[in-house]
Parts: sequence; C-alpha cells; structure tokens
Amino acid sequence: MPEPPPWRRFGQQRSTEAGDADMDPYRPYLIDQPQIDVVNAALHLRRPVLVTGHPGSGKSSLAYAIAHELSLGKVLHWPVNSRSMLSDALYQYDAVGRLQESTLSRDGRGPEPDIGDFIRLGPLGTALVPRDLPRVLLIDELDKGDIDLPNDLLTVFERGEFEIPELSRMTRERNVVEVHTAGSDIPVPVRGGVVRCTEFPVVLITSNGERDFPPAFLRRCLRLDLPDPSEQRLRDILAAHLGADAPARVDGLVRAFLARRAPDELATDQLMNAAFLRLGGVDTDAEGVLEALFHQLGGTV
Repeated sequence: MPEPPPWRRFGQQRSTEAGDADMDPYRPYLIDQPQIDVVNAALHLRRPVLVTGHPGSGKSSLAYAIAHELSLGKVLHWPVNSRSMLSDALYQYDAVGRLQESTLSRDGRGPEPDIGDFIRLGPLGTALVPRDLPRVLLIDELDKGDIDLPNDLLTVFERGEFEIPELSRMTRERNVVEVHTAGSDIPVPVRGGVVRCTEFPVVLITSNGERDFPPAFLRRCLRLDLPDPSEQRLRDILAAHLGADAPARVDGLVRAFLARRAPDELATDQLMNAAFLRLGGVDTDAEGVLEALFHQLGGTV
C-alpha cells in the first residue's frame, strides 16, 4: 500500500500541556488576520463562533487548529443531521442495560450495578464538564438539524450547565455519581445531577448555508465567513502540507484548478489530492483521473 497523504493519517499524539487528553494529529492551517481577530474576540468573550464558507475554506479544520494552538486536547465533534436532538449531545442513559444488569444481580449473579456505568456524556455534555482548561467543541453543519435545535442550544450556551434527571432524583441518597464521557472511559464526577462548566468551552458551529438561524441565536454567536483561498493562499497551503517546492512542481494543476473553480463547485482538498498524486508520480493527466479529482460538487456548500 502507498503512504497516505498527510491529511489522511489518523494516529494520535500525546500532549503534556493538555494533561491526559489525546491531541488530534497536527495539520497546518493558514488563516488571515481578520479571521484571527474574530476567533480571538470569541475566546475573550466566551462566545460560540458561527463559521460559514464554501467547501474547502477550512470551516471544520479551524476547530482542530485552535485546539492545537492552545493545547486544549482532542476536539469534541458533534456532526448534526436531521435526526439530531440536543439530548443526544448532552448525555445518553442506557436504561435497558441497567435493567438487565439489575435483574442479574437480584438473581445472585453479581453486585448491584452503579447507575453511572450506564450514563455517558455526549460531545456537548463532555465539553461542559468542569476543568481548568476548556475543551474545543465542533458542532458540524447545524443547519441540517431540526428547526428548533438552535434555540434549544441557547439555554445551555447561556447557563453553561444542564441537568441529568436520572441523577437528580438520587441526590438524597447520593450526591456524587461518576459517569463516562465522550471518547473516554475515564469517569468524571457529577454533583447533584448537574453538569456545570467552570470554563465555557470553545464552540465552533459550521453552517453550509442551507437556511437562516433565529435572530436570538445569531445574537449570541460571533459570525465568521471564511473566504475562498486566493491563488497565493492555495500555493501556501500546498507548500505547508506537501513541501516548499510543491507549488512550483504542480503549477499546471493549480492553474487548471483556478480555471475550473467557481463558487460551490470545487474545494481546496480536491487540488491537494491532485497535487499529492502528481508529486507521487501518478499521471493525473491520464484519461478520467483529473475529471475524477476535479469533479463538480453539485452546488453544495
């Protein structure tokens, strides 16, 4: 098998700055000063960032770049679809599993199971776990979700907390219960059935422009529209990922990409894929190869 492109390698690396949290693989990310200023403002204000832009403009990658630059650990990712509900992003309770385990324990086959073993926080719930440094939460393509989902998020964003009713009912018997978190089997304590952050997470919300959001939601977010990369920025991206000499060696591909690119039709990673193949000795001018790489995206963003 050939070596994969740098952006298709999925090994993990440890980060001493982020404690015990794994870091996502580092990938270079280039951004202009106006966009940096918006991100910095959101960090100071502890407000979510609503990121829009065409394919390949780096909407989702921005979250990973922030996590790397600030050593905030592995990004928590919530990909939204038409079936997504706020409760799924907060926590999940396996009531059936607990009932089965309780039945076995009553039959003398083991100890009574702990309720915390059957509760796992979702990406948003995990982001709100109290810690010294915030986590980065990526809410991907929010406009694919239910029309009420943005408003449902407002309460959590404003209060920085949520309740787990299954644990709140137990407060007289037991004030602290350890539950599992997204992407980890290391339990965290929940007091009084409430998860309340000490540092509001770094929240990036991407939108593909399919619909508008309620004014109340927009008022609580900072807007960031990522522009299409210029010709020089495309060359800088190739150099950052594939080496300083890459732009000169694939100059024909860059010009072919720019000639075909129009809003919503080509994404930057299509150029990166073609350049990686060309630099690896693959004939990207062969019949069908360039068309497969530079196919139009059908008007999606």
